[in-house]
Order: sequence, then C-alpha cells, then structure tokens
Amino acid sequence: MTTLRQPRALLYSIAAGIGGSGLDQVAAESLRASIDGNFLGRAIAYGGKIQNPKPSEARQPLTSFFHNKRQSKIQNLSFSPVKLLSPLPRDYYLGAKKHALDRAAAHQLATGQYDLLHTWSGDALESLHVANRLGLPSLLEIPTWHRNKGKIKKDKTWSEIQRDAAPFPRSVLNRLLVTRQQVMEEYARATLLLVLSEKAKETFLVAGLPEEKLFLTSRGVDVERFTPAPAPPEKFRAVFVGSLSRRKGVHHLLEVWRRLNLKDAELVLVGAPSKEIAPLLADAPPGVIVRGFVQDVATELRQAAVHIFPSECEGSAKVTYEAAACGLPQITTRESGDVVRDGENGLLIAPNDPDALAAAIQHLHAHRDLAAHLGAAGRRRVVEHFTWDHFRLRLLRAYDMALRATT
Repeated sequence: MTTLRQPRALLYSIAAGIGGSGLDQVAAESLRASIDGNFLGRAIAYGGKIQNPKPSEARQPLTSFFHNKRQSKIQNLSFSPVKLLSPLPRDYYLGAKKHALDRAAAHQLATGQYDLLHTWSGDALESLHVANRLGLPSLLEIPTWHRNKGKIKKDKTWSEIQRDAAPFPRSVLNRLLVTRQQVMEEYARATLLLVLSEKAKETFLVAGLPEEKLFLTSRGVDVERFTPAPAPPEKFRAVFVGSLSRRKGVHHLLEVWRRLNLKDAELVLVGAPSKEIAPLLADAPPGVIVRGFVQDVATELRQAAVHIFPSECEGSAKVTYEAAACGLPQITTRESGDVVRDGENGLLIAPNDPDALAAAIQHLHAHRDLAAHLGAAGRRRVVEHFTWDHFRLRLLRAYDMALRATT
C-alpha cells in the first residue's frame, strides 16, 4: 500500500466551533487526524467547547492539546468585533461571521507557514484566492449539496440581479451575504471538493464540475456511545430525529401516521419544531409524542423499533449513522446520504411520496423479524465503514490526493 502523503502544516478553518455536536464534532474529529499526524499548523473557528474525549475515544485529550500555552494552535473568533452585528437578521449576521473567518484564514495563509488549506463552503473565497496565488492545494468541504441543488440555473437569477441593484442602505447589508456566485467561485478555486454522498456528488456533476475534483467521503459515529438496546420494544415505536420541518418530510410523516392508524404503535418526534410544522403538531394524530430537543439522542433511539427520516435534501444526515449504530432499521431517502442501502439495512423511498412512506411503515410494522434483521445489518455496516477512525482515514486520503494534485 502506498504511503499517504501528509501536509507539513495544515491550516483548518470553519465558521462553527470545535467539539460538541453537529459540525462542531466534525471539526474536532477532523483535527484529531492532524493532531495524530503531528501536522496541524493552526485551526481557526468560532469557539465551541473543546471537550475531553470520552474513554471510548481515548487519545491525546483535545482540551489539553489546545489549552497548552506552549503549543496553542487554535484561533478562537468568539470575541471578534463581528459579534456587534448579532442583532442583524440571521442571514446577514451569519454572512458577516463567515467573511470575518475567511479574512482571518487568508491573513494566516499569507504568512507562508502552511502547505495545505482545509476549509468549508461559504467560508473561504478570500483564503482560496491566497491559496491559488501561493500555489497551495486546498480542500473545500461541502456540508450539503451543490448550491444549485442539482438544477441548471442562470449565472444570476432575477432575484439576485435585484439584490445586487438594491439602493443604500440595503446595498451595504447585502454585501454581508454569502452569495451563490461567491460559492461557485469557491468550487472553481479549490483543489478538491469533499462531498458526502452519491446524491450530493450527482448535483456537482450536473453542474459541470469534473468528477476528478470530487472526493466522496462520509461522516462517522461513536459506536460505543450509540449501541443497540438489549431487545426491541414490544410496542411498534417509530422515532424521527431532526429539526421538525417540511424539508425533512415531517408533514408527510404526520399525514401518513394519521392515515395508517396502526395498532399498538406510537411515533416519537425528537427535535425543535419549525413554525411551519407547529400548527400540524397542535392537531397531531393519536400516538404522536413530541419530545422536542433532547440532549441524549442515543436513549431515544434505543427505545425505538424503527427510525424514519423522509428528508428531501441532506448532505449525509448524522442521525442515519446514529440510528444504524443503535441497531435500528431505517426508512429514509437516498437524498439523506449513503448509510442506508435498500433492502440491506433499511428501506429507501422517494422523498415527498406519502404513499411510499406509508407502505414502508406498514411493511416493517407487519414484519418485525425483518425489521430486526435490517437493524442488525445496519449496526454491522457502521462498525465496518462509518466509525470516526474510518472518517479520519478517508480524510487523510483526501489530503494525499490534494497534495499530489499540485506536485
């Protein structure tokens, strides 16, 4: 096996935190690869909790690594002056934060101390300009799909033309936004794009990006924290975990649950309700339990018989990894990522198809032995392919590919 080429000094930047959950966890697990390889130059982020790893993840503690003053390699922008803009509407404030992070990364990169940039879509145009000028390779991580979401769009839509022609003071505010045009330029300037699923990859191919520029990767899961229950519940308990929104298909799930009226069954919704879904929850059918946001997702999953996630657009949904690690069969969509294979460890349905969703739920309700078989296969699949160690190995391969592309 060819030895993977590693950078000498990596610059990592993300407009999120390090540690915790979601993208913060992805950032922390990514940095473990550079810490283990002793090639982290600097990480720039917006705070977050740099947490000690759990015993099952024992390595050099991230807390002690970053908080050792002799080798502090993290730049925390939590107290940046951009925080003064927090009263602005969300899109403007988020854009301002991303631009501030990008400027900080560009300034660092210009010092000439680094030989690889790893950054995120929407956070990176100025730093990618510097990387191109210095001839440095770069990885751009894409958390969802291509910005055009698999559609062919004009260089500028009518609404974008109106946005750019807005009068003062709106024109000043609009300069804080991260525009679709800026993201397109990031795609063009980066050496390699990290995409999270086959479906996400397709959206880039449709937009005309060359396949050799796309590196297909995936997330990971802690298989010692997310574990199967000793036995499935006697009641057919379905669980949905995620923001309760139309994009994730919650409206269809509620409609189907009412229609099916299954015996000895309940649907548990875990996540914060969106404004669009709140009225539907007020009139939810019998057997629907709204948990809201919970800290201990693993416990909710272990109490379920099946995980249902009929989303129409994801990068690679974190909960599909977690549910599989908990030994749950899943009903989900190809648009949610590549963890679930149809008929192997779950059932794939088309998004926005209530009839297909109803048929899949009925099938697993009627065939509990099949559900148990699919769940066990899901657990095996994550243990064999989707631990955080697997995630870091894929990341090292991406670094190797980017470095070789510029030599």
